[in-house]
Amino acid sequence: MDNNYITISELSKYLKSKFDEDLLLRKVYLKGEISNFKAHTRGHYYFTLKDETSRISAIMFASNTRSLKFLPTDGMRVLVTGRISIYEATGGYQIYVDDMLEDGVGNLYVAFEQLKEKLAKEGLFNKEHKKKIPRMPKKIGIVTASTGAAIRDILTTIKRRFPICETILFPALVQGNEAACDIAKKIEIANNYDIDTLIVGRGGGSLEDLWPFNEEVVARAIYNSHIPVISAVGHEVDFTIADFVADLRAPTPTAAAELAVVDMDTVISYLDTAKSRSYNAVLNLIDNNKLRLNKITTSYVLKKPTAIYEIKEQKLDGLIDKLNTVMEIKLNLYNNKLDSLKNSYVFNNSDILYKFKSQNLNNLINKLEVLNPLNTIKRGYAIVKFENKVLSDINLVKKDDSINIELKNGKIEAKVMEVGQ
Repeated sequence: MDNNYITISELSKYLKSKFDEDLLLRKVYLKGEISNFKAHTRGHYYFTLKDETSRISAIMFASNTRSLKFLPTDGMRVLVTGRISIYEATGGYQIYVDDMLEDGVGNLYVAFEQLKEKLAKEGLFNKEHKKKIPRMPKKIGIVTASTGAAIRDILTTIKRRFPICETILFPALVQGNEAACDIAKKIEIANNYDIDTLIVGRGGGSLEDLWPFNEEVVARAIYNSHIPVISAVGHEVDFTIADFVADLRAPTPTAAAELAVVDMDTVISYLDTAKSRSYNAVLNLIDNNKLRLNKITTSYVLKKPTAIYEIKEQKLDGLIDKLNTVMEIKLNLYNNKLDSLKNSYVFNNSDILYKFKSQNLNNLINKLEVLNPLNTIKRGYAIVKFENKVLSDINLVKKDDSINIELKNGKIEAKVMEVGQ
């Protein structure tokens, strides 16, 4: 009865022989998009070739990769030539690639670059919009899957480094068509909590696995968050749109936790060092003040305080003597000026000067009397004015002009009847 059963290895060998004998499978031409690309240290390339509905594992050995003029990357569309066979260890069929040509860039990669360019133009990646991550948070929110390595790594790291920090998990879908909207919704919900920092991410995966973090709805939710966001998507080399929008990008979930909190051991060590330095600083201050106090208590002034008074008394005597000398000099100067005034010619001959000045004044008055026009009028003369000006020329008036004649005891208004010489 047992002779009817075969081993799995025998089945794999049988299927492999069937694949290898099929002429159509010995050389096939496939086109598709690369994902999960890995370059082995020995030079072999491992990747998945896929289209919209199906995928196939592929391997290109180092003997063939050396002839390529480009480095394959995830999202690249390629044309490959190779043979289809069974990999006995897993029982899965795969293509052994002999040659590869570029066939443009995959649709996902194009979409990624287009959204990245659009959001960059809107300023969502600008440094001035980045919020500072608190170094000692009291509470951290986490938006990721409730199970898996990512949440375990984050919680373990935070507990190890900063155990006094509280964490709140906002479980979200991180893969599939509904994931992007769910992630954005959980970010919005987290913003209603009293949280210092928000970690958003998941573990590594293919471009398709990480795609929810390349969706615009997630990018805008991160940008609109008033809580600082640390992105933690993928493993080291994986970059998503969320990484560019976030306030801080971490290469892995573990790294995100390390960036979110300080190491308690480091804080304690710093406090111990600060305590030691403060203690030494206080001791130095006390010692310095003791030296100052000792110097003061042993000083000559403190032992004989009257010495200060004696010095001041001596200085005051000097100032008084100096003041008396200055005052004496000033008094002598003023006395000399007074004596000079008393002995001056003007002071001793004031009567003569008065008579001289009076005579000069009378002479001036007499001269003014001679020139006074009123005296001329008193002798029978008159002053004739035309338009309030003294008339000195007959040619300045004409017939019928009105003129004023000033006499000794009044004025006469007259009209010119005739002008002649």
